[in-house]
Amino acid sequence: MFRRKTMITVLATGMLLSSGVVYAQTNSAPHAQASTAFDNKVIKKISAENMYNTIKYLSSVPREAGTEGEVRGVEYIEGQFKSLGLETRRIPFPIYDYKTKKQQAIVDGVDLNGRAFSGSGSGNVTAELVNVGKALAGTVPDEVKGKIALVVRGDITFAEKVQNVAAKGAVGILTYNNSPNGNNFGQANGEIPAVAITQAQGQELVEKLKNGPVTATLDVDIQTIEKTSYVVEAKLKPNKNKDTGEIVTIGAHHDSVPNGPGANDDASGVSAVLELARIFVNTPIDTEVRFLTFGSEERGMKGSSYYVSQLPQSDTDRMVAHFQMDMIGGAEAGEDHPLGGLIMYTIDGHKNLVTDLGASASSRMYDVAVPYGQLGRSDHQPFHDVGIPSALFIHSPVEPQYHKPTDTLEHISKEKLQQVASIVGASAYQIVRPDTPALNRAHVSPASVDYDFENRPVD
Repeated sequence: MFRRKTMITVLATGMLLSSGVVYAQTNSAPHAQASTAFDNKVIKKISAENMYNTIKYLSSVPREAGTEGEVRGVEYIEGQFKSLGLETRRIPFPIYDYKTKKQQAIVDGVDLNGRAFSGSGSGNVTAELVNVGKALAGTVPDEVKGKIALVVRGDITFAEKVQNVAAKGAVGILTYNNSPNGNNFGQANGEIPAVAITQAQGQELVEKLKNGPVTATLDVDIQTIEKTSYVVEAKLKPNKNKDTGEIVTIGAHHDSVPNGPGANDDASGVSAVLELARIFVNTPIDTEVRFLTFGSEERGMKGSSYYVSQLPQSDTDRMVAHFQMDMIGGAEAGEDHPLGGLIMYTIDGHKNLVTDLGASASSRMYDVAVPYGQLGRSDHQPFHDVGIPSALFIHSPVEPQYHKPTDTLEHISKEKLQQVASIVGASAYQIVRPDTPALNRAHVSPASVDYDFENRPVD
């Protein structure tokens, strides 16, 4: 395993800084006392039993996006937020299912028994094939215009591959696998007919193209079915006289995979969001905190992407940190790594304000600095994309029950729930507590602590 060690600047309070943002006064003793008080008193009010009961309720019915199961979960989450007196809203957004009526890829008169992508565009097109490799941005040749792109799986999403070749004028896309056994080809974006074939079929076509033109026909008929998924948002606002004007967000996704109980993925994260809301409601703050649960994460972060896209720019500008929790209770996750395998993943593989805070809090409470790594695939992505420091808190590698019907309550660890909720709660509180001024108006009292980069696969 490759490891890269990095040094961070840490305040005497445990508050710290990685990117030029400073947020504590030089006289740090009162702040250190406040930090310790929160860790020792307020964090102790976090109840793993509360979280366990939330998971029990949510995981009793699958919560696939766009189903009654999701609505049931959303109603529960919304009710919990409202019972705390939070300003709560349910935000609907459209998602799409696709019914395949016809899917066919024919090359030189031979039917390849191809499978249309979910979300493929419909149409019947016949044209020459052009091998464009992985169809990475900037690599697709102009000659693909009016032709069918032959693309290999890998590096970027299928939707991005479709977008890249369609932007160059391709009339269809024929994608082959990069391994003999893979079968999950993801989702297209409805622009052009998109069909998947096997690795062996694709490699054979690559060789044929070396000997001259190859003509293909893609015939796809897809019915689009619109459904509704949701984001639940709850706002906790500070006293107007003490408001820094900044926003901290804490999130998880409430949907599960189809027919999956989703106890750990991600009823566990939702349980911590609700529990931290309960704690913060009774804790003095000077910064707005938004508690969020997202639908359709399992469909490619649709809910979080929609949420960020509909935010006023003024809100985005005021957001200083996003903490995302996903799969934080898996008893069998994490192998033998410290703290049950807890790691903080960022999109770019660089430390940021959130990871700094997380490492400081874990070191302070558990004498272990949580490492960080690089990974997308969850709802921290859209926040990162608009410049908000973000990280995913997860136990890695994931447990054997990942995305299976066996992701049930008996595989949940109350100890892990307690640890992650405590670390995230303490980290967020370092920003929102009243004795710290707005981040851009403070000074640093430096100390130092190490936390490591780990190139650790999640599954």
